[in-house]
Amino acid sequence: MRSFSVFIITIALLGVSAVTTAFLNMHYEKKAIKQIQTMKDNKGFAVVELFTSEGCSSCPPADELLESIQRDNKNKELYLLAFHVDYWDHQGWKDRFSDHAYTERQLQYVNWLRLSTAYTPQIVVNGSAEYIGSSQGEVLKAISAGLSQQSNNTLTLNGRISGNELAVTYDGAGADKKTELVLALVQRSAHSNVKGGENTGRQLTHVQVVRQLREVDINSKKAITLDLPNDFDKNSFELVGFVQDKRDGHITAAARAVLE
Repeated sequence: MRSFSVFIITIALLGVSAVTTAFLNMHYEKKAIKQIQTMKDNKGFAVVELFTSEGCSSCPPADELLESIQRDNKNKELYLLAFHVDYWDHQGWKDRFSDHAYTERQLQYVNWLRLSTAYTPQIVVNGSAEYIGSSQGEVLKAISAGLSQQSNNTLTLNGRISGNELAVTYDGAGADKKTELVLALVQRSAHSNVKGGENTGRQLTHVQVVRQLREVDINSKKAITLDLPNDFDKNSFELVGFVQDKRDGHITAAARAVLE
């Protein structure tokens, strides 16, 4: 975990007992992934937001966790989002996916969840609880809980591509005036050859990279137009939307748009 002030905590595990503990943890985490894969009759959803950076050496394990969740849970109501924050960009490597808007979103969670600081890697599940991004066991438990909790609200999204624009229509049943619609245009996968900073020389793989973020009044005109990036490909991108309480960050509904 790396905070805004950028400090390093190193834990050395020595001896047979440490090896045994590591083995048991690995076994538990594999079992947890299998449990998510085999869950049936899910009534809920899980919006998983990862705050990460190519400039942070603690982040690749969290990126890999998100990738494994995506790979092994294709048919679940899971909405995975990787926000590349920009406060690592002055540490020797400029993350090409970073945006200050994503840092601002993370700082909003600092306020909502009453945290002392922002850090990477961080995962927030359904806007209600946060974890160190590489804490696989805790993250999977939170996802399982979200999938099992029924929501009374629903969200419908549709997207029509026209040139370099995406016309989005939406409808959120059960949303009140204290909620807003958050839209994220997501690139499903990406690769980067890092040539500076803490991850110098590494080839990093990313999934569900947020390329654009918009907050919309869900009770307004029910339509909005998004500009598409130059490298947009219908088969490589998706649009994720969710309804979020502006008071505490709790997410009450989520959906993935059908792009036409």
